[in-house]
Amino acid sequence: MLTVPEPKASSYRRGHALLDNPFRTKGTAFTEEERSELGLTGLLPPQVETLEEQTARAYEAFETRATPLDKHIYLRALQDTNEVLFYRLLVDHVEEMMPIVYTPHVAAACEQFSHIYRRPRGLFISYPLRDRIPEMLANRYGKDIDVIVVTDGGRILGIGDQGVGGLGIPIGKLSLYTLIGGIRPDRTLPIVLDVGTNNADRLRDPLYLGWRHERLTGKEYFDFVDQFIQAVKKQLPNTCVQWEDFPNSIAYTLLSKYRDQVLSFNDDIQGTASVTLGAILGAIAVTGRPLRDQHVVILGAGSAGIGVADYLCRAMVEDGLPEREARERFYIVNRGGLLHAGRTDLSTEQRAFAQPAERLASLLHSAAGIVGLEEVIKAVPATVLIGLSTLANAFTEPLIREMARKTPRPIIFPLSNPTSKSEATPEALMKWTDGRALIATGSPFAPVNVGTQTVPIAQCNNVYIFPAVGLALAACKARRVSDGMLLAAARALGEKSPALRDRNASLLPSLRDLRAVARHIALAVAIQAQNEGLVAPMSREELTRKIAATQWVPAYS
Repeated sequence: MLTVPEPKASSYRRGHALLDNPFRTKGTAFTEEERSELGLTGLLPPQVETLEEQTARAYEAFETRATPLDKHIYLRALQDTNEVLFYRLLVDHVEEMMPIVYTPHVAAACEQFSHIYRRPRGLFISYPLRDRIPEMLANRYGKDIDVIVVTDGGRILGIGDQGVGGLGIPIGKLSLYTLIGGIRPDRTLPIVLDVGTNNADRLRDPLYLGWRHERLTGKEYFDFVDQFIQAVKKQLPNTCVQWEDFPNSIAYTLLSKYRDQVLSFNDDIQGTASVTLGAILGAIAVTGRPLRDQHVVILGAGSAGIGVADYLCRAMVEDGLPEREARERFYIVNRGGLLHAGRTDLSTEQRAFAQPAERLASLLHSAAGIVGLEEVIKAVPATVLIGLSTLANAFTEPLIREMARKTPRPIIFPLSNPTSKSEATPEALMKWTDGRALIATGSPFAPVNVGTQTVPIAQCNNVYIFPAVGLALAACKARRVSDGMLLAAARALGEKSPALRDRNASLLPSLRDLRAVARHIALAVAIQAQNEGLVAPMSREELTRKIAATQWVPAYS
């Protein structure tokens, strides 16, 4: 069993300092000998406990918290007190606690960040201190870092601009890097780039902890981000930087600019795309219809929606479909209607999936130039419907019934977070499709009763992908993160779909199995990195050993 290595005796902190160090403390699990040696005598109750006993007490305390936000606050306090105990509690109760630590309940924690703030974690890199970024980065707790998750708080889940409150997302994401991928907690670093906020509620809040200024834009913004990246390149050249919850208009720009400069990827674009592809690979195994024959409708043309389309398109091409034909199988709708070549308001990334206007000439004429989701579903033989719009209840009963009329097993993924933003509930989708829908959601939902069967609902959560990618990077020391590596992750996830063995099973593995699934995906990612010349040559057996040895387990030494 792997544990955090102990520092040399000469540097081992003692007494109160040791008890207050969340990465080193054992609390009541320190033995009598350790208490005497380390100046802890009298600072702890006399009973020496096991980690299992501590976990039982922590779970009992967790259960007394009345609301999800209260539970989140309790877990964050435990994380700041004893990292090993925190992660052991999460491992033992992963299905119950992961939604509290991350989606959907982290959304409320971000909104309330300035009100529930207790202890510092990570770094606040604020624009007024932009000339001191190297100093701020050097003040991090751990000197050797495997993964940074950084946000500017501009587009948090489905709740928008939260300013420095967005730091709750990197904290939650990195908790899952450790819980599932096994990245050592003292080798993770959450960061928020405080560039101001346009959220009037935050600016009016007397307790708001961030820079009280409207959000930076243009050259000032991008110069600030560049200062941050240059400091990372100098101090942490081998650290993976995960871009998280940046506004749609910025996300692709930053990814494109820095993906070849630093080890980095964007989870909203690439992680969401990878996990969605993995779930769809499980779904098409049930339908028996190959990926190249699917017709995909996506509601939402932001960075996540276009990222999903891009990865599905790449996979279709790998499945034998010419790229032009593959792109024409995507019908992407945003607030301005269907993306088509006649529109002048599309980004470069959106234009790549714009339908040729002549293919939908009759619809364009009848709808006065705007084709909405309902018109698309009526006009095309959609087999896959994905929601990344944050428009609650956008998948209506008539729309779903029309889709289900034309395909025997409709694949429907309402992926918007949090739960209140979901495009439809699984219960409604099952009712409107007579139990035939294959469903994955963005937030967790309870199983649905269909006749005499109980059908589990897969949560299409990026947690299936990014912790495994981080584990692969830490183990094999890749120089860059490529789209090929994320596509390999998706295929490896699809291989683990329970639906391959039972057509009524979930499209994605159980949360209880995620640490093992992460090792499987990490191996696929590492092999792909090796195939692309991004890591030193190693045998499959050596890669497997390195991945297993890197995956930290929460246990006291």
